[in-house]
Amino acid sequence: MIVTIAGAGNMPRGLGTRTLAGGHSLRLDDRTRAKADDLATALSQEASGADVASADEGAVADFDIVVLALPYPAGRDVAAAWAGVLSGKVVVDISNPVDFSTFDSLVVEPGTPAAEQIAAAAPEARVVKAFNTTFAGPLVTGRGAGRPLDVFVAGDDDAAKETVSTLVTSAGLRALDVGPLRRARELESFQFLHMASQERLGLNWSSSIAILP
Repeated sequence: MIVTIAGAGNMPRGLGTRTLAGGHSLRLDDRTRAKADDLATALSQEASGADVASADEGAVADFDIVVLALPYPAGRDVAAAWAGVLSGKVVVDISNPVDFSTFDSLVVEPGTPAAEQIAAAAPEARVVKAFNTTFAGPLVTGRGAGRPLDVFVAGDDDAAKETVSTLVTSAGLRALDVGPLRRARELESFQFLHMASQERLGLNWSSSIAILP
């Protein structure tokens, strides 16, 4: 598959590492092109022979999956701006609408998760919620406590969820289909607790959420 990631920060680095580990092609877009260029160079050095490069919005139409690896509400705004080229595309929202200044609350109204707002902003896109419960550090290795990371996948389009699940499993992770896109409400709230607990529990952003038998 050809995967484009919007963003060039820590999460795009982790997601890019996993994408290349799965043998896929990777394109990186950022509003600061130099950041996308730098990340593409770094990832290509880490994965010799990998197909990775920076790109721009105009090339989105050539990709199989578009990952909005942006904080809320930037992902929603990009989805609205790209709505035309995202029509029919599998779009992955990884965001968590947390008040990062206080870690005291979500910044969306109850029952209106970021993923559903993105779906409303780009109504012809096939939006899937995934990767929002994983941190950047563990994504680089793909493992937590010696086991593959769990990635919760929610969406209303079964084929789109299957495409995202294929990306997840090829990257050495475990995909868990948790149902329709409205399950993003619970996923975002649960990750809010996970994030807010990092300092209190001394986890240093290295923990992961897993379903154990």
